[in-house]
Amino acid sequence: MRALRTLLITVILLGLAAVAAGIAVVLWYSYQRQPLPLGDQCVARVADADVALTTEQAHNASIIVGVSTQHGLEPRAATIALATVYQESGLRNLDHGDRDSLGLFQQRPSQGWGTAEQVQDPYWASDRFYDALVTIPGWETGDVNDVAQAVQRSGFPEAYRQHVENARRIASSLTGQTPASFSCRVANPPAGDPAGLAAFLERTLPDDVSVRDAGDRVVVEAPTNRSAWSAAQIAVAQRAHHGLTRVELGGRTWTADPRGLAWWAGEGSGGTTVTVRFDDVATPTPTPGG
Repeated sequence: MRALRTLLITVILLGLAAVAAGIAVVLWYSYQRQPLPLGDQCVARVADADVALTTEQAHNASIIVGVSTQHGLEPRAATIALATVYQESGLRNLDHGDRDSLGLFQQRPSQGWGTAEQVQDPYWASDRFYDALVTIPGWETGDVNDVAQAVQRSGFPEAYRQHVENARRIASSLTGQTPASFSCRVANPPAGDPAGLAAFLERTLPDDVSVRDAGDRVVVEAPTNRSAWSAAQIAVAQRAHHGLTRVELGGRTWTADPRGLAWWAGEGSGGTTVTVRFDDVATPTPTPGG
């Protein structure tokens, strides 16, 4: 009996240790603002280095970068914005913060950034950030951390510096500066939603990019190859939201693969037409009386 009791105690202690270790891993990745290794995630692969994002972070980063292109700004602007948001909210659209700080950028309604509702709208918040950014003298060439601090006026003026390299890689990928560099792995995506993706892209991409919902696919026409790559990779980032399974641009193709972060087969990266395909398309909910 004593041996059995000892064995049971040992098993219980080992189980508790495993649970504690699991909790520690989750907390560590949360603190590092990274997805769990085997969980759903997106990756920007630029300059032989990977930046992993949760699908929520990828969605928010897409909006931040898309708004920068709407403003006609170079990728550096998106780098500054992303470094800021990494520090302020971990690329999450928070409904809380220090004092009255809210949203991605932790903007304060009391400081004139907008209403509480507005600063929690990623498009509004990004617009206001870029409006403030371009008023900073020398923002185009100044130190990223210092420019971000000039906009935000944080109590931790050096905190943005630690996020600059990750921000640069994400910005380079999602602005199309680095083609074929963004992928997502989602185990259980929703049914295909071409209309939803088309609406998202129309709101997120610049006015000179045409987005067409073709029923079973979405077709994007861009004025330049770089803006086409931006559209393609921003579309990929919506895998967890709209269920797309394939993106085609020029001679390259991305295909969703739940087993890994597979990206692009084929040769060439030219072209200005992006085709987004869906394996299964969600059936619209009938309207009453329809």
